[in-house]
This record gives sequence, structure tokens and C-alpha cells, in this order.
Amino acid sequence: MIFCEHISKNYGKLQVLKDVSIEIPEAQVVCITGPSGAGKSTLLHILGTLDMPDAGIVKYDDENVFSLNDKKLAKFRNRNIGFVFQFHHLLPEFTALENVCIPAYLGNQSGDKVKSKAVELLSLMGLEERLNHLPSQLSGGEQQRVSVARALINSPKVVLADEPSGNLDSTKANELHQLFFDLKEKLQQTFIIVTHNENLASIADKVFKMEDGRILND
Repeated sequence: MIFCEHISKNYGKLQVLKDVSIEIPEAQVVCITGPSGAGKSTLLHILGTLDMPDAGIVKYDDENVFSLNDKKLAKFRNRNIGFVFQFHHLLPEFTALENVCIPAYLGNQSGDKVKSKAVELLSLMGLEERLNHLPSQLSGGEQQRVSVARALINSPKVVLADEPSGNLDSTKANELHQLFFDLKEKLQQTFIIVTHNENLASIADKVFKMEDGRILND
């Protein structure tokens, strides 16, 4: 489904990624692990088209995404890729329901249909009683579940997550990890997760280990 071939990335004189090639199939939970500074987040940002490589290609199915112009790439990203970050990045002045709807509104989807789907996703997250709560009225685990629902609102092919359980206690982290696997089974979506969490990596469908800008395992 996703083919990342011979990716290199430099920031000034620092080479962060060195000829990275990976293949990620559909409907799997995939973890990218390794020490800090290994290049994990940089690779994730390139897979999510948030950053461009200096060399190499990224294909979703047969489409070379970096051959698209900026407008088409932004449209592709909105439709096909969801993002979950360690710091939830929920807009504080909007309710849980409104936060989930935002990516769909940016994609010019209709209001009633979007709200209905957002309610469905938040209910799937166990948040049906928290729809109209502001982020400040939610726990850390609840905020992260809202961010997962937001990532899913456009039915993306893939969800990218950067240390999504990094700010959660062990119980909430395990609940979030299980949620990823439940969603994979129910919605057949692919999750690519950068993590230091050994428990999550131990149960992932596939793990890529990184060190010094390279993939250690094939």
C-alpha cells in the first residue's frame, strides 16, 4: 500500500535519513522504534507528506505523492492521511464534536453528514457523553481519543501517530493501544506509530527499528 524507496533527508550538514526503504501493507498496526535522534519522526513526517525528502519517492498504491503540486498534495493529504500527535493539538475554544469535524469541513464536506459521522466516531471512542465538552473539560486520555476520532473523520487510508501515548499513564496508554487494534479490525485502516513504548511494539503487526537514520531490519 505504501512504498517508501531510497529516502534521504538532510537539515543543513546533518543527514537525518540515509537511503531508507520500507513497504507497509494495508490494515496493519506498524511501529517505528529506535533511540531519540534516529530519524523516526522525520520519516513519519515524510510518509505523511508534511515534509519532502531530498531524494527518493513515496508512493501510496501507485501514486508518487511528491509528484503532485502543492494544492493537489494538500487535497491528497486531507483525504488519505490522518494524524495523531503526542500533544493532542485540539483547538481549545471548540467542543470535542467541533474539533473532530474540522478536517472534514476543510475538505468541503457537508455539515449534517460530517456531524453525524463525528458523533459515530466519538461514540466508538466511548465519548458519547462528552460531545459538547471543551478540551479543558476532558482528561488526557479523553483528549487523545478525540484526536484519534479527528484523524479518522475523512476515512483516511492511513493514520500516522507520533508518540500518541507519551503523555498518558500506563493504563490509559494500554487502552489507547488496544483502540488502535480495534479500529484496525473494524475499519481496516493502517496505523503507523512512532513509539518508545515497548509494550505497543511487542504486539504490533510489524516493527521497523531505526538507528542513525537507517532501518536496521528489513
